[in-house]
Amino acid sequence: MSLVAVSAAEVAADAGRFDAVIDVRSPAEFADDHLAGALNWPVLDDEQRRIVGTLYKQVSALQARKVGAAMVARNIADHLDRSVADKPREWRPLVYCWRGGQRSGSLAWFLGQIGFRSAQLEGGYKAFRALVRAELQTLPQGFRYQVLCGRTGSGKTRLLHALAAQGAQTLDLEGLAGHRGSVLGAVPGCTQPSQKRFDSLVWQALKSFDPARPVFVEGESRKIGTLRVPEALIEQLREHGHCLRVELDQAERLQLLLQEYGHFAADPEGFCRLLDGLLALRGRNTVVAWQALARSGRWAEVFAALMQAHYDPLYERSFRSSYRQLPQATVVVLTDAEPGTLQEAARRLIG
Repeated sequence: MSLVAVSAAEVAADAGRFDAVIDVRSPAEFADDHLAGALNWPVLDDEQRRIVGTLYKQVSALQARKVGAAMVARNIADHLDRSVADKPREWRPLVYCWRGGQRSGSLAWFLGQIGFRSAQLEGGYKAFRALVRAELQTLPQGFRYQVLCGRTGSGKTRLLHALAAQGAQTLDLEGLAGHRGSVLGAVPGCTQPSQKRFDSLVWQALKSFDPARPVFVEGESRKIGTLRVPEALIEQLREHGHCLRVELDQAERLQLLLQEYGHFAADPEGFCRLLDGLLALRGRNTVVAWQALARSGRWAEVFAALMQAHYDPLYERSFRSSYRQLPQATVVVLTDAEPGTLQEAARRLIG
């Protein structure tokens, strides 16, 4: 059966026409980024790919192909044994590799010999990545953004989640980035995705939105942890987003921070190492004093000090200069950050 070639643009427009999307690259390549919903059927695993690449460079292309072909054939046989037996004749997979070449072509050929009408992504993942990068330059301009602004601990993220639960369109950049965005923002047990993966996740979210409805999003800096927010998106939020200033009184903010960062109680030294990142900004004496509070378990005092001397001044300086609409912001006052309060605030904002 002949092989059908499809472009990255066609896949982006209608990926649902395929019964499966199969990424034949190595597990490490797949982890770096992949198409939405893709399954990883590596025709060469990470170590095999290293071996073949070494042979190609140090011996010859012919020797690399000999060894690689045998590995690919065995791996494809394993995938067919495990995953194809229950597939009907009408099953239609999309197969891709790095550049749409031999690796995806090999699996697609075998599937075609069985009788499946396989499709192969033209240009492979490389073409998909180029499409994502290009569309991230223009796609953010097609939406109206309601930008949640507010000091650290004011409940912005919880309100964003409440809005999502109420059916609003929300773009959770910190959730996609696996980071809360501050010096203490690393999420326990969570590794940030690669920049490519983050870009793809943002692109997928934007592609899913209805331009006729507003998109709620937190106001962010240009970087969330180690990741860069797409430039066109951050500019759209800052220049054209309607700001919603979320306000929570000081005592409630402190309680929220103690909840959100309570995991540091089990790792005060890890907390202190992160505070070392503020030495240049806040001075050694101040940072050492905060570290001493943490080591003695006086968490309410250290977070209160951080709010007063670091987070609040940083927010006012950064956001007032970056978000043009902040002086005209709609003020959203929260009495606390409990679920009922957040749900009611979300309903008002949607209404």
